[in-house]
Amino acid sequence: MIYYAVLFFSAAAIGGIILAVKTFKNKPLPMPLSLIHGGLATAGLIMLIFAATAEPGNALIALIIFAVAALGGFALFSFHLRKKDSPKALVLIHGGAAVLAFMLLLIWILN
Repeated sequence: MIYYAVLFFSAAAIGGIILAVKTFKNKPLPMPLSLIHGGLATAGLIMLIFAATAEPGNALIALIIFAVAALGGFALFSFHLRKKDSPKALVLIHGGAAVLAFMLLLIWILN
């Protein structure tokens, strides 16, 4: 299950990078990509919930940080729905939290 979570988070990260680049270039964000990014991240988060509750440790810490990143993602999506520019600081915080959580998840798997 944990490997599927990593796969889904990796795919979500690719979409997230594209969305972040578009944000910083002041380009419009494609709604289908935003939905795919959020859906993949949500699927990864659900799988991580099952894995982290089975074997606590770094996975639980990663889960908490991913949950914080998800809250930032919901906030960013609300800006997208309202057709307003996403705050660049929030984009950085959201992405930074997701990267940190992903790195912790990889460390947990490799140990």
